[in-house]
Amino acid sequence: MPEVIGVRFKRACKIYYFDPGDLEIDGGDEVIVETSRGLGYGWVVLNPHHVEQDEVVSPLRQVVRLATEQDRNKVSENEQQAKKARKLCQRKADEHDLKMQVIDAEYAFDGSQLIFYFTADGRVDFRELVRELARTFHTRIELRQIGVRDEAKMVGGMGPCGRACCCTSFLDDFSPITIRMAKRQNLSLNPSKISGLCGRLMCCLQYEDRVYEEADEILPNPGTEVETADGGGRVVRCDSLEHKVYIRFASGEIVGYPLSDITVGTGRR
Repeated sequence: MPEVIGVRFKRACKIYYFDPGDLEIDGGDEVIVETSRGLGYGWVVLNPHHVEQDEVVSPLRQVVRLATEQDRNKVSENEQQAKKARKLCQRKADEHDLKMQVIDAEYAFDGSQLIFYFTADGRVDFRELVRELARTFHTRIELRQIGVRDEAKMVGGMGPCGRACCCTSFLDDFSPITIRMAKRQNLSLNPSKISGLCGRLMCCLQYEDRVYEEADEILPNPGTEVETADGGGRVVRCDSLEHKVYIRFASGEIVGYPLSDITVGTGRR
């Protein structure tokens, strides 16, 4: 099994495996590595460990060296230059009457490439813009159109919970979120209540969904006839977290029972 370290190039981004070689590397170290775009600067988030061969994307690239103070200064300079480049790109896009919003810009570590990330309602013919940007920055230019969730991840912000957006702070990838998750958790289906800053369903709807899904498989449906030590009645609602069933008796009284204290007649899920 190959020995690898896990490296991130941005906060809350995907972890990539690299071969540490003979270098002594620990978690938190900053490293220079070989990437498909040339040299890259990242930090170690997974200590050296062995993984199965099928977990590695071939070819397994090498760690070149531990980052130096000069490397850190270069990264800081790249970031400052990228901020200026983003503003210039947006101005050039406006001059070309392109309906696009430039969200971010990123220089490759060695300056061999400059990537602009933008959003737009549809396809954008930016060929002339790329040629002009290449003449201006004298490097290889790439424009990437991103979606609203990626935009929120890059820009960041505070969610309705009062904390930083999950996608910005720790989520390294997006998972499919469905309205069924909100329904299963008995949440309000008001879009303003269950949507994030990106306007899509909030990523956090998935965190507890499995608990509710498993509860749905064992709790009876509302309307199911059940038997208890106090007599028979019909289910009016269930508490998925406490596995508690609320039953209405013929008298109209509603009483809650643990699932283990009832016998379901028909209709259990």
